[in-house]
Amino acid sequence: MSHKGRSRTAAKLRAHAPVFAALGDETRLSLLARLSEGRPCSISELTEGSKLSRQAITKHLRVLESVGMVHSARAGRQSLFELNLRPIKGIKEYLDLVSEQWDRGCPG
Repeated sequence: MSHKGRSRTAAKLRAHAPVFAALGDETRLSLLARLSEGRPCSISELTEGSKLSRQAITKHLRVLESVGMVHSARAGRQSLFELNLRPIKGIKEYLDLVSEQWDRGCPG
């Protein structure tokens, strides 16, 4: 891989590292799975069936929100959280690139 290609790959990794870090938690992964059903959910709905408090769920949602994976909107007195697919598509593209390099036998 050329220096320019390695530099571009490194830049993508730096851009995606916070998203990968946010995904490195089982609770956050389960919240994304719930939100992937396609409808906005309140913190109360996301807390149902969990042993975590509303405050803990809120903390995890804020981490996901900070990397753009979810966004919230006010609906009356509550916040509704919704999945944003753009960061997921970005890391998928990055992983596809890494996979292609691996398949070509390039150490990256």
